Amino acid sequence: MSARPPGPPPTALPGLLRKLAVDRLGMMRDAAGLGDAVRVAMGPKKMYVFNRPDYAKHVLADNAENYHKGIGLVEARRILGNGLLTSEGDLWRAQRRNVQPAFRPGRITAQADAVAEEAARLVALLRTHEGDGPVDVLREVTGLTLGVLGRTLLDTDLAPYGSIAHAFEAVQDQAMFEMVTQGMAPLWLPLGTQRRFRRARRELTRIVDALVADRSSRMSDGEDADDALSRMILAARRHADPRTGRRLLQDELVTLLLAGHETTASTLGWTLWLLAVHPQVRSLVREEAREVLGDRVPGAEDLHKLTYTAQVVQEAMRLYPPVWILPRVAQRADEVGGYTVTAGADVLVCPYTLHRHPEFWDDPERFDPGRFDASQAASRPRYAYIPFGAGPRFCIGSNLGMLEAVFVTALVTRDLDLSVAAGHDAVAEPMLSLRMRGGLPMTVRSAR
Repeated sequence: MSARPPGPPPTALPGLLRKLAVDRLGMMRDAAGLGDAVRVAMGPKKMYVFNRPDYAKHVLADNAENYHKGIGLVEARRILGNGLLTSEGDLWRAQRRNVQPAFRPGRITAQADAVAEEAARLVALLRTHEGDGPVDVLREVTGLTLGVLGRTLLDTDLAPYGSIAHAFEAVQDQAMFEMVTQGMAPLWLPLGTQRRFRRARRELTRIVDALVADRSSRMSDGEDADDALSRMILAARRHADPRTGRRLLQDELVTLLLAGHETTASTLGWTLWLLAVHPQVRSLVREEAREVLGDRVPGAEDLHKLTYTAQVVQEAMRLYPPVWILPRVAQRADEVGGYTVTAGADVLVCPYTLHRHPEFWDDPERFDPGRFDASQAASRPRYAYIPFGAGPRFCIGSNLGMLEAVFVTALVTRDLDLSVAAGHDAVAEPMLSLRMRGGLPMTVRSAR
């Protein structure tokens, strides 16, 4: 017989709603503290929070068709349109099928040299700040991830479009504003967040149109291009309604620009910060990088040799998963782990709290890359660790993201000592991704 999950008393609701606006991670930690299945009733609106591997598996994989994108991403649709992150059903399947070849493992492996070159360029750029005051490493890492995205997936140089990252900050701010206000505030209101978003949307439209025009001018008739942007352009040309095709092309490209750089930049920021505050782990990464690479840049064959570096990246994503929450909406009534879920309810699976579940992670707040040694990882439930999501909507760019994060971490750590600027405290800011509030100011020295 199904049961209703426990939940907070009605008197706790004002505090929860306040945390939804100002402390979303705190809200999720509070929910996890109540149990592995929690029901929050806010008037007619129902929200279920599931924090157990088998519950996550049911929602994200076993019965994924019943759970469409939910709170936060629904509001983001007003901003991002119907790109791969927010679309549903047949449209999503067609979009995924179209760009999937650009992400196939063999093609990503073939991009390893481009990723390594961008990583080496980042190291050279950071070296220019040696002996100076702090540099915002997160900003520089974001520039790297945009460079990798342009070269590997778009066949385009994104360097002339330096405003992309700034525009997406405004987009994320607006998405969270929409979530908190439940989309009830019209976009024309003269609020600071709204004004910044409107400017950002105009700038992104300009950039997307320029990228499409440039790539289209370099495409020959009948070209069998395998980069994601070319495949999007060709799909738009084949669409029965040219106007709809162009709109979907814009939506997909804006989504790819956001998802293709933001999550990896977040992962790299947290990884470099963790290494800076755990010098013993940093020494082990440096030792491995020097043993495997010597003084050269990595190639595709090195990815599986940099095993400890990969474990460090995985542990950084455990503590600070770039996709910190996976919101869904139940289309029909369901049962999860013996608990009833009503149709239309919001359902949340939170990797941030799932990755800290004490039943599956010993001393879960401790930074310990050894957790991802093969001998330890094999004993954990598959869905206890889901930094790239799970099920049909598993992140399409996971292979590229890991390649990029491992190569950059290895090269930066081999060649440089990065120290967090005095007085700076790394604070997690849960937006569409789990970014660092205020950047990551660090001083740079050459490694000995």
